[in-house]
Amino acid sequence: VQLQASGGGLVQAGGSSRLSCVVSGRTYDNFAAAWFRQAPGKEREFVAAISWPGRSTYYADSVKDRFTISKDNAKNTAYLQMNSLKPEDTAVYYCAVSENPIPAPDTRDAHLYDYWGQGTLVTVSS
Repeated sequence: VQLQASGGGLVQAGGSSRLSCVVSGRTYDNFAAAWFRQAPGKEREFVAAISWPGRSTYYADSVKDRFTISKDNAKNTAYLQMNSLKPEDTAVYYCAVSENPIPAPDTRDAHLYDYWGQGTLVTVSS
């Protein structure tokens, strides 16, 4: 199983960008997905998750109301729509997928995700 993240790049503050994460090597009827990020000199942090079962979404406080996570099961793809970007959103963004259901309270736990993408850099200029 491989995850290919794309969509990163240089964005001006206040702008938008959409990240995609394509899962290949296996076809899932459903999966849980999440995005994490790691800024230079900082630890990896949770950004957003979409659950399975169901499609409940969860966000870090720092991105709530600005970012939206979604997934297309038929395309084995997860997305992260990022609006109103700020310089502090600059980081390498990693997608993660679980082929097992993750209980809602645990969606922020990186250890529960089975596969990870290689990361895509998002740079927000002021």
